[in-house]
Amino acid sequence: MRRLILQTGVSIDGYVAALDGSHPWGYAKPDEAFKHWILDSVWGAGAHLMGRVTYEEMAAHWPTSKSEYARPMNEIPKVVFSKTLQQADWPETRIARGDLSDEIGRLKREPGNDLIAYGGATLDQALSRLGLVDEYRLMIQPAALGAGLPLFKDLAAPLHLELIEATTYATGAAIHVYRPRAIPADQPVDPDQPD
Repeated sequence: MRRLILQTGVSIDGYVAALDGSHPWGYAKPDEAFKHWILDSVWGAGAHLMGRVTYEEMAAHWPTSKSEYARPMNEIPKVVFSKTLQQADWPETRIARGDLSDEIGRLKREPGNDLIAYGGATLDQALSRLGLVDEYRLMIQPAALGAGLPLFKDLAAPLHLELIEATTYATGAAIHVYRPRAIPADQPVDPDQPD
């Protein structure tokens, strides 16, 4: 069964974007090793998952881009989750209009490489709230926004994660890879005690 990986940039104060949807991370040129990690990750996807707003932004950009990310973004299948999008003209795209849990379940059962969700914030939050994410790849940016669109919102219960990998880069950015960690129901969680 394929895993669902949520891969997103996030400020050090937990926002995936500013209130206007921009990503003011504050540096003009990313670290080459950081770029290669992202490129390898993008090429490894069996499908790219996104919400309507992210889809419209990407569909307007990638088909004519000369970036090294353009080929995998254009060639790998894409799934856009939307009840309002009428058609998807970006090649290799299908629209998922059904219940999010059901749609993700179907995608996970299909053959192929893991699924990578890029969000935006509303999709990221829904995937986390429903417990559908198997791995979080957080590209932590060295910027605090003070306000913005949070990665996590309206969780029914605390989400406990296990750090699998952590890498820092010359720009001050870091990539943290986490997987959900189950807490036994009979084990009380004391916030003042380390795990």
